[in-house]
Amino acid sequence: MAVQSLADKLSAVHLETPDPPVDLDAPFTSDKILEVRRGRMTPLPGLKILSGIDKSICGGPVHVGPGGIVDDEHDYTFHGGPDKAVHGYCSSHYATWQREFPSAAEHFRPGGFGENLVVAHMNERNVCIGDLHAVGDELVLQVSLPRQPCFKLNHRFRVKNFAPNTTRTSRTGWYYRVVREGEVKAGDEIRLVGRSHPKWTIERVQEYLHRNQGDGAMNEELAGIEELGEESRGMFRNRVAKARAKARKESEVPKWRDFVIVEKKKLTPRISSFVLEAVEPLADGRELDEGSHAKIKLGNGLVRNYSVVQGDRNKFELAVALEEKSRGGSRYFHDAVEVGHALQVGTLTMGIPRKAAASNHIFVAGGIGITAFLAVIEAAVSINYSCVLHYAVRSGEEVPYRERLEKLGDRVILYDGSKGQRLSIPDIVGGMSWNSQLYFCGPKRLMDEAARVTREKGVSEAEVHFEAFEADVSGDPFEVVVANRDNRSLKVGEEETLLEVLKQHFDEVDSSCEVGNCGTCKITLLEGDVEHRGTGLLQEEKATSMLSCVSRGRGRIVVEI
Repeated sequence: MAVQSLADKLSAVHLETPDPPVDLDAPFTSDKILEVRRGRMTPLPGLKILSGIDKSICGGPVHVGPGGIVDDEHDYTFHGGPDKAVHGYCSSHYATWQREFPSAAEHFRPGGFGENLVVAHMNERNVCIGDLHAVGDELVLQVSLPRQPCFKLNHRFRVKNFAPNTTRTSRTGWYYRVVREGEVKAGDEIRLVGRSHPKWTIERVQEYLHRNQGDGAMNEELAGIEELGEESRGMFRNRVAKARAKARKESEVPKWRDFVIVEKKKLTPRISSFVLEAVEPLADGRELDEGSHAKIKLGNGLVRNYSVVQGDRNKFELAVALEEKSRGGSRYFHDAVEVGHALQVGTLTMGIPRKAAASNHIFVAGGIGITAFLAVIEAAVSINYSCVLHYAVRSGEEVPYRERLEKLGDRVILYDGSKGQRLSIPDIVGGMSWNSQLYFCGPKRLMDEAARVTREKGVSEAEVHFEAFEADVSGDPFEVVVANRDNRSLKVGEEETLLEVLKQHFDEVDSSCEVGNCGTCKITLLEGDVEHRGTGLLQEEKATSMLSCVSRGRGRIVVEI
């Protein structure tokens, strides 16, 4: 329906403020705006970041322009902009949230989600993408997006990992873009005057956005809806592109690609950086995720994994510290590798999981361990996440990437060993704020201490990530029977890993970090006793799984790959 003929549209049915419960499946042609809210950017309690989620009731009419309600401030990292000018939310959801989370019931009240419009009856089941909603004689809004929840909802309601519940139950609210400016106030009627996509309710969009992401036909259809805001439409377009590339086998790359060193730079007396560029660039040269690993085949026959500091699939940078007890990898890089040197690069994979539900992110690094975290922290800061880095070095001259660290300001706490400054893991863990996520990367002594302290202080496995860059993989020889490969029996020697032996015989064994961090090499354990190593498995997984890159069997074990 055309916007210009509002007077001829659906007759308005005035709704009084409903008494819960409301029939959320009932259709609507008009509804009542119970509250209009706006707010300024203010600090989130206990964090050093600003948010516009705390909005107050507007006492009278307010103007709505292209950017939303006048004087309503947004954190443009996640909210605001033409597609997210105004946020609507159904008041009836709050009673449901109170029943589901009684310990946080006092926080679930209108305005809790940072919405601008609190409505009586409209909800994710009867609001569709592209809907045109009119208020008064001038203001026209168009439904553009489901809201994508972030960690701030966890912090707001004081419920850890609360945000995923909003998408699971489709109680996120929705965003509007402003089609025509006008005024709005509490008590106004909001009318449906145009519906272009009646089958694409907010709830149904969220089904394929979050809960059923692999439906190719639905991804194609949603990618083609012009009224769908770019945040969601872009996700569907990316899925479609990846699926098409895979179907044409364009996404397949050689197992090992040839790269050449185009830059070598000494960062500290012990650390040098190396920039590697592909000899034959991929057409898909997209940026690598922060925290990615690169598997490098060295000229001395060794294969090592290194953290990528920055770059894309065709050109990236890593940094290597010369270790006193080098097993050949760091010594080779420092002594043999120069500009023009050829190397082979295998898998480029994400190494550090994103913990978006945490209110605060605490990184603890020692020495070269900073390379695993630097890009991750920079990305977190760029999207207004609360984070801090505790970084221990032998001396001030042993700080690589100093300029990048200095840009992080007071988010970095440096411990200079030459000045007697010591990083205390018990103090860091004991003093962390509510709903924090811990990340550790450093030498074995630091990692062992971190594992001990977090265990003793009762930090859950889900709230701590260990990014090891060295691992003890040797041990007593053992036998492995691969049940789903004709019960084939293999021997694993004292200096071999199970992963290495499996890869010698089978092509479909995946791996990434190969030091027990990521869980990519996890296989099913059917029988036998295992010495579990690494941190890529939760405790409850260890009875039925093992990490083939670092864990070792005792005697004879039976697995599936």
